[in-house]
Amino acid sequence: MKKFVAIIAIASASLGVQAKDIVDTAVAAGSFKTLAAALQAAGLVDTLKGKGPFTVFAPTDDAFAKIPKADLDALLKDKAKLTAVLTYHVVPAAVMAKDVKAGMVKTVQGSELTIGTSGGVTVDGAKVVQADVVADNGVIHVIDSVVMPK
Repeated sequence: MKKFVAIIAIASASLGVQAKDIVDTAVAAGSFKTLAAALQAAGLVDTLKGKGPFTVFAPTDDAFAKIPKADLDALLKDKAKLTAVLTYHVVPAAVMAKDVKAGMVKTVQGSELTIGTSGGVTVDGAKVVQADVVADNGVIHVIDSVVMPK
């Protein structure tokens, strides 16, 4: 009987642990404050908390800092353009680094990103600086620049 109770206690404890979705994973990392604010401003938080799977090429705060402040402020105020830019960073599938191939990949925004693989992985010229940050609804690959749809 004691074993049975212990198993139930362990099972209950493990059920209480909630996996982190892409948004929670990015927020917990601490270097995506601008991305989190942009997702909020664009109304995309619930989407990226959804079932997925998603691959997000996530620009860091330093990547957003490369955009002139006036341009970034204007982008954050233009919901349609902001949504287009953010969804351009999202692929509707979970793609791990080992599965990345050079070429074009369609984004949630509708355009295609150009993936390069010589000398490291690039996304429209932005370098992947950290790969395979796994979330329960996909994967994040950290990039060093914000990429803009053509």
